Amino acid sequence: MPKARTVPPRFKIPTKKTIRNCLCKDAQLNMLRCGFDNIPDHRRGMTKISLTDVMMSGFAVFDLKDPSLLAFDDRRSLDAANLEQIYGITNVACDTQMRTVLDPVNPKLLRHSFRAVTAQLQRSKALQQLTFYNGCYLLSLDGTGSYSSKVVSSSACMVKNHRNGTKSYYQQVLGAALVHPNHRVVIPLAPEMIITQDGTTKNDCERNAAKRFLAEFRADYPRLPVIVIEDGLSSNGPHIMELQKHRMHFILGAKPGDHPLLFQNFAEAVEQGTATNFRRIDPKDENIIHEFTFLNNTSLNQANSGLKVNFLDYKEHNTKTGEVKHFSWVTDFPISSDNAYTLMRGGRCRWKIENETFNTLKNQGYHFEHNFGLGKKHLSEVFVMLMMLAFLVDQTQQLCSPLFQAALERAGSKRALWDQQRNLFHCFALESMAILYTVIVNGFRPAKPDIIYDE
Repeated sequence: MPKARTVPPRFKIPTKKTIRNCLCKDAQLNMLRCGFDNIPDHRRGMTKISLTDVMMSGFAVFDLKDPSLLAFDDRRSLDAANLEQIYGITNVACDTQMRTVLDPVNPKLLRHSFRAVTAQLQRSKALQQLTFYNGCYLLSLDGTGSYSSKVVSSSACMVKNHRNGTKSYYQQVLGAALVHPNHRVVIPLAPEMIITQDGTTKNDCERNAAKRFLAEFRADYPRLPVIVIEDGLSSNGPHIMELQKHRMHFILGAKPGDHPLLFQNFAEAVEQGTATNFRRIDPKDENIIHEFTFLNNTSLNQANSGLKVNFLDYKEHNTKTGEVKHFSWVTDFPISSDNAYTLMRGGRCRWKIENETFNTLKNQGYHFEHNFGLGKKHLSEVFVMLMMLAFLVDQTQQLCSPLFQAALERAGSKRALWDQQRNLFHCFALESMAILYTVIVNGFRPAKPDIIYDE
């Protein structure tokens, strides 16, 4: 029989005291608006609409999960009262205003908003739920495509020349998120764009973007202890030395084709009996057997023979199906029989940047790969930052807010929740997002439409 779905608890109508909670959605929206107030306006003279209103209008597009700027623009006049009440937008920007005003804004100025949200999580001790090992957080990094076209491009787009003489224009993003194997929630951080950099004509790459990201991350979070988890492309000498430079631990994938010396040393250690091997049965499934073989203090490769790493080889045996999964990692943590299982879980947690982050942004209502605008300077970057900021606020609510959790449970899926959120936002005068979520959880009595006659 199918498992019965849990009915979320009924919530009382939120009071002003409840709404003031620093981790509730309404308090976070107010905090973001205050942060936007500190961004200097690049325009001169009198303006009809403030930069803060334009920034908040752009954020509202992604927070309400509108599929395009035009969709937001089509209903902004009818939603103006709610946009002012909930988002604090006095003058709602149209799609053209957003593109024009946001294009010159330096996207780095939005990093403060990411820091403000994570600082709230730290002060409230909510972020401690994601602590993984030795007091450190898992920081997963990976790149993904954000835009691609054979026709439309901007000066920031990278170019791929095809054999048939055609060209493709594209942009990518190096995403970053704090993850944990026991939590579906991820905490995204300010991303780093992989685009043609100012003053250069060469294509950017993920390695250069990672170098920029690590420096900016450590400047933003000077004392946050992290374990960087990445795929096999990142287990190279220069990148590991960058991680060490910024005081970061690491668990990085490793493949035989990329590290012949490492795997040769490992094979010799196994043959000589100097590598440690042990097995354990999975505590939740007796059909799964975990096999670990590890070697400490070995050379990474011939080019960096002086760079020593610890190597963990792992096989997951399914005795029921006969399937065997095989993974290998290098890490700076000394490996033992006591921590090998934990390090393995940390290394495999890298996939959460793909599944819980990129997949959610692309397939669960955020419209990540939609072209909201390239602009002439920074427009595409600003839109990516605002979208990721909206995603951060949603993930914070999913981690900390019982009201949001109940609304998501009642809706059944994130797409359904976003649809209900937009419909209620459009049809009713709302005092707060807390009341909107309460309506979703508790339901409401349908009212007859109050028709506005055009005289």
